[in-house]
Amino acid sequence: MQPKPASSLSGASALLSALNIWSSNPAPEPAQAKAPIADATPEPVSPEPVAAIAPSRPAADATPRATDDKRVAVLRENTVNAVHPRAWPPRKLSLALQGGGSFGAFTWGALDRLLEEPGIEFDAISGASVGAVNAALVACGLIVDGREGARKLLARFWNRVTREASFRSLMLVGGFSPVGSSVAFGQTLQSGRFDPFDLDPLRRALEKDIDFDALRASVCPRLLVAATRIRDGGQKTFRNEEMTADTLLASTCPPLVHCAVEIDGESYWDGGYGGNPPVVGLVQESDATDVLVVQVTPARDNYVPITSAAIDRRLDQITANAALNAEIAGLEWASRDGGAHGLRIFRLAAEDEIEGLAQRSAVDLGRGFITQLHQSGYAAADRWLRQTPNGSPPTSETRKEPTAFWVPPSFADTAA
Repeated sequence: MQPKPASSLSGASALLSALNIWSSNPAPEPAQAKAPIADATPEPVSPEPVAAIAPSRPAADATPRATDDKRVAVLRENTVNAVHPRAWPPRKLSLALQGGGSFGAFTWGALDRLLEEPGIEFDAISGASVGAVNAALVACGLIVDGREGARKLLARFWNRVTREASFRSLMLVGGFSPVGSSVAFGQTLQSGRFDPFDLDPLRRALEKDIDFDALRASVCPRLLVAATRIRDGGQKTFRNEEMTADTLLASTCPPLVHCAVEIDGESYWDGGYGGNPPVVGLVQESDATDVLVVQVTPARDNYVPITSAAIDRRLDQITANAALNAEIAGLEWASRDGGAHGLRIFRLAAEDEIEGLAQRSAVDLGRGFITQLHQSGYAAADRWLRQTPNGSPPTSETRKEPTAFWVPPSFADTAA
């Protein structure tokens, strides 16, 4: 790949704009692209992705060099896809699930809706922090008891989270620092002081809900769980054969609250610092050409923080999204050199569904808020699945018909 000029690097927002990332909000009308070959081909009837990862196409009168076999092959593949568009919804889908504390209930809702589509096969799932927990839950449920089993397992876990009243249960979903939370601490706070005997409610919940042997089965969706290696700050990706309660605890370990998690002599902190969630690795190991990123941590905030708590919260949000933005930009750069043939990346963002989410606390486990997140994720995934050919799906503002949300039985009486 040839290096790009420095002028092309104008920040994360410009990179994402260049990728034409679609979220559940209406996207601007894309510019009309030149036809890849001299004779025009029919417009594809599959929906437009967040980022159609495909190399730049030559003009109609351009002749590729004879030695550039890779670009010729990609051009031919793109032409075939234009004549024979891929089915919608995708038949095979990989998922990248971001961490973000209790905001992970949005991902629960999105998964709930996706599991209702019997025609979608889940190929690989990556996650960090609470995204890793959601990934393990859905994969385990699919193997043990099918799609309905996966839905029930997710509901049981999130119900248990909201019922726990201990200090650690408020922190068990990880992905934030306590300074920016609604809980106040003194200057003597030290990691692990609140759980000296490792009486960890998250460990108990994981061991109770997840059959880790099932995650190692050959028919299980491929899992990529991110954790941050303390020794050098590098990202460690755990896969199916390495899945244990400790693996998930390492991925959901905020360092100011939890003790570091040690696995095979190496110590780890929350996975959200290095890959939130892993996307490049997911693409490399997946057989699917469609990837759905579920982004729960807000990227936008119209308010300039002043207090230390607000500043800390905003820094957490920026940090959580920096790695995600960089990985998507990296895929786009790679595609210009003929890589990632036919890959389409889509995104669902919680902040597009819930107004003022950047001001909400990621440790809020109130049932009303969790239910709102779940319903919003369900609605966003529903619109994504029902989007019209060659266009963005209807938004919450333009869609008039009501959405039938599935509310877990124990939430039915307390749903906001």
